[in-house]
Amino acid sequence: MGESAQVKFAIMAHGGAKPVPPGKEQTNLDGVQRALEAGHRILQAGGNALDAAEAALRVLEDDPAFNAGYGSSLNENREVQMDAAMMNGEDLQIGAVGFVQGVKHPISVARTILKKEYTLITGKGAHKYAEEQGLELCDNDSLITEEQIKKLQDKQKGNNTVGCVALDQKGNLVAATSTGGLTGCPEGRVGDSPLAGCGFYAENAVGAVVLSGDGEEIMRYRLASRIMEKLATVGPEIAVSSLVREMHERVGGEAGGLVLSPQGEYGWFHNSSHFPCAIITSEMKEPRVYLKKSEEKEQEEKIHAQP
Repeated sequence: MGESAQVKFAIMAHGGAKPVPPGKEQTNLDGVQRALEAGHRILQAGGNALDAAEAALRVLEDDPAFNAGYGSSLNENREVQMDAAMMNGEDLQIGAVGFVQGVKHPISVARTILKKEYTLITGKGAHKYAEEQGLELCDNDSLITEEQIKKLQDKQKGNNTVGCVALDQKGNLVAATSTGGLTGCPEGRVGDSPLAGCGFYAENAVGAVVLSGDGEEIMRYRLASRIMEKLATVGPEIAVSSLVREMHERVGGEAGGLVLSPQGEYGWFHNSSHFPCAIITSEMKEPRVYLKKSEEKEQEEKIHAQP
């Protein structure tokens, strides 16, 4: 559902394509709204989309309700290993980290890699880079929560990524992702989240997309790239919904995605049970916050019914 009026800025944030357990619904809704508000304040004041997207994801990385930063999934060794990325639509610069440990905010590490001669740093090299840049380090075990220990013990599936797309008043688009990966995954496994064209992409002339879900399937289908290709000819809603369905038909898997156009039109879709997300544009009086896509129509009807 895009906005028809001229949009000066827009931001969307999500908490992962995942099942939200009973009793955790409001926690997820509150979390994505707080993240959105952190980015929205920056955009509303004339700030840039890079700062807004980073601010939004730092909120989610601090929130144990989401699989990123504090509260990340645990690998087969009962360790946190994280991925994150950011892409600037203005110059196609990318900053990404994979299998990074001992950092508090992976998205901020990824942000500093923008405009470097390299785009993706992994493992011990990523931690060393963060230390050299004076970024926030931490004991890796301090990122572990009891909930994630139980998920590993119970062999529960965990595969959600947090993400944000933002458009600022200068017309710049940014995509950003952060994740703790898969519960029980092999040490060193890297998913779609730090891979451009798979878990994210941004280009000012076309749009921006971030994804969450089954990373291996998203990578196999280079989902972000395909959505961007379709976005050049159709609106965000059709682009993301048609390609998520197509991926499932071709290679299986669940995914959820947020898409912004250069004009601030937005679209989102998921085939997972839930996809907590929050959206606001310069033309909205208040944010729109959803637990799943089926809630959107009902909320839109309530908004339009207001005097």
